Amino acid sequence: MRITVSHNKTQQEAMRSIDQAIDDVFTQVPIAGLQILDRQKQWNGNLMNFSVTGKLGFFTAPIRGTVLVTDRDVTLDIELPGILGKFLPEDKIRTQVEGRVKGLLA
Repeated sequence: MRITVSHNKTQQEAMRSIDQAIDDVFTQVPIAGLQILDRQKQWNGNLMNFSVTGKLGFFTAPIRGTVLVTDRDVTLDIELPGILGKFLPEDKIRTQVEGRVKGLLA
């Protein structure tokens, strides 16, 4: 899934906002019983690679992706496990992620 959001911040400000948001996602789990495992993120210039494994009961799902921050926009490429679509439609996930990113960059 690819999501691109425009911003009016400097590239460094946008990168700091995204970095903090990823940390928040890793530590503040909005679903009761969901565990976040194997948290990883790494910046290489203006490109962040991240991965995480979510565990709910016996179900585990790896999520990985990249965030590219330019001086005009932020592009997220997220690889979601196919089984996740059985629980949440991709358009709903896209809407939620896009809304949060816009809120970060406002």
